[in-house]
Amino acid sequence: MKKLIATMLCLSFLMFVGCGSVSGPASSSGGTAPAETSEQSDKSLSGPLILYSSMTENDLDNLLKGFGELYPDIEIEVVNGSAGELTARIAAEAGNPQGDVMWGGLNSGDGDIYSDIFEHWVTEYEADLPDAYKSPNGYYNMDHLSTIVFCVNTDLEKELGLDITGYSDLLDPKLKGKIVLSDPNSSSAAWNNLANIMTVFGEDSDEAWDYIEKLLRNDIVISTSSSVCFKAVADGEYVVGLTYEDGASTLLKAGATNIKMVYPEEGASGFAFGCAIVKGAPHMEAAKAMVNYLMSPEGQAYLGNALGTLRFTNPKAKYVSPYLPDDSEINWVIRDNNWLRNNKENILKKWNELYTKIRG
Repeated sequence: MKKLIATMLCLSFLMFVGCGSVSGPASSSGGTAPAETSEQSDKSLSGPLILYSSMTENDLDNLLKGFGELYPDIEIEVVNGSAGELTARIAAEAGNPQGDVMWGGLNSGDGDIYSDIFEHWVTEYEADLPDAYKSPNGYYNMDHLSTIVFCVNTDLEKELGLDITGYSDLLDPKLKGKIVLSDPNSSSAAWNNLANIMTVFGEDSDEAWDYIEKLLRNDIVISTSSSVCFKAVADGEYVVGLTYEDGASTLLKAGATNIKMVYPEEGASGFAFGCAIVKGAPHMEAAKAMVNYLMSPEGQAYLGNALGTLRFTNPKAKYVSPYLPDDSEINWVIRDNNWLRNNKENILKKWNELYTKIRG
């Protein structure tokens, strides 16, 4: 399969103990052979497929490798961008759809906000999923989980004499201007982190907003790109990035020795994230084949073993994730996704007002 890359301008999350263990037995694929199911064995499909994605290069390369073994004649073009950029593009193209599938950036807290731009279709693998990971709206297919983490540059942390273990440590004056977060108005990773703060400190509570104000007054840097929050930390531009474990763990997989992932001691959580077919997708059969692959136990087992950096949702998928800690090592807190979904607009409005008040 040929791959063309185009660049744009620029995980109710329940604890998942027993629901697709991150350290379960490896599947026979071992991450080295493609997964094949009866629905995915028709190699006669051919032609183009346009994939919009906010996922990492590591994720995309392995998806295209595994999927490409099943469909060698499908030519995929990847358009990479943030969740906000991609959904805005899909909405702008609604009269003449250009893309087929969106993978990543679509989370269980979104509700029905994108109902008009995606096909109301879910795969038959929906029946395999625990209730916590079933489609929240009838068109998201929830294939993986995204837990918030702090990506910490350990060399810089040591130089500052710090030991960063939780939210309280981020308010240390030594970290002034040395923490980075992407923009929660456009980045699903940033909204994921903001949702965790609301979960830990109290939904729309004075304590939560007091903490956010103190964080902003410590000159946290707001970036337009979610990847900056782990890549720039590894490069030494920042000490801490508020990010997600898939992004940060790809650095560990690549051999980075100067970063660590910190799951805040006050509590960590995340959203289930997924994929969806663009409404009126020009290459509908290929699009359904890709979503089926992403939701199947075989596809998730292959990707789980090949990546080692993602937690998947289908409990029938067996894989090993050596770059992620076991569930028991994390202090999990449970989100109220209904509340987050119903109050997202208000939370972002308050965030923007507070940001403007402090930063001008």
